[in-house]
Amino acid sequence: MPEWSVAQPQKLTFDEPVSALHVRIVNGTVNVVGTDSDSARLEVSDIEGPPLKVTQRRGALSVAYEDLPWKGFLKWLDRKGHRRSAVVSLAVPAGTRVEVGVVGAGAVVSGIEGRTEVKGVTGDTTLVGVTGPVRTSTVSGSVEAQAVTGDLRFSSVSGDLTVVDGSGAVVKADTVSGSMIVDLDPAGPADVNLTSVSGEIAIRIPYPADTEVDANTASGAVSNAFDGLRVSGQWGAHKITGRLGAGTGTLRATTVSGAIALLRRPPGEDEPFDAAPERPGETGRPSPAEKKVL
Repeated sequence: MPEWSVAQPQKLTFDEPVSALHVRIVNGTVNVVGTDSDSARLEVSDIEGPPLKVTQRRGALSVAYEDLPWKGFLKWLDRKGHRRSAVVSLAVPAGTRVEVGVVGAGAVVSGIEGRTEVKGVTGDTTLVGVTGPVRTSTVSGSVEAQAVTGDLRFSSVSGDLTVVDGSGAVVKADTVSGSMIVDLDPAGPADVNLTSVSGEIAIRIPYPADTEVDANTASGAVSNAFDGLRVSGQWGAHKITGRLGAGTGTLRATTVSGAIALLRRPPGEDEPFDAAPERPGETGRPSPAEKKVL
């Protein structure tokens, strides 16, 4: 099994085919990009602390610290963690299955067609042009997904989720206190399910839309831009319910104390996502909390 110990800036090229990638680092940055090549390239441009162990076996390429396992990753704690850092860039075949784990580090994954999973503790994650299914789990790090066409699943404690031009058939996200800003333009019926305890939720969907809507908050305010939906509840709990078009898709959003805003994307227009809805809900003008979401 080929193996390297990388203790200083270094570049490596792997001639054997790569079908799976595993990266686990503490502090610094991870960049993963999908290419048309069958081979993979690694560049470690900066490293401090213990060396990274690089291995390749049966199509699986691993770049990680030996004492940082994937299992139980989000619970990993090392008092010496602040003494290590690495900046890692990888170019792999677009169809590669990618697993990235970061503690205090940022992660950027782009152009990947295979399954992608990112686990983060405090680092932020950016996904660009990923077409395969995506699963992200964070403690407090935020996740931004741009032009992601695969199914997207997100979970966090306090991390925020931002989706721009999302066109996947499935978007499922849950968080305790993080906010969610989800801009969708699906190619067909989509299953969208967003859940938060105290975080605010803003969703923008195409108009005309084709989905069954059930959005509710126990104590937050709501704002609705669709005439075909009902806004109910004057005190305490509020709901936005109804069917848009044939209702072949589903949109469910639930929060306990956060605000919910349902916006519409005009056809053929590139409207800024921070535009206010055309028609406020029956609860009146957006509250300061809603303005923060929008």
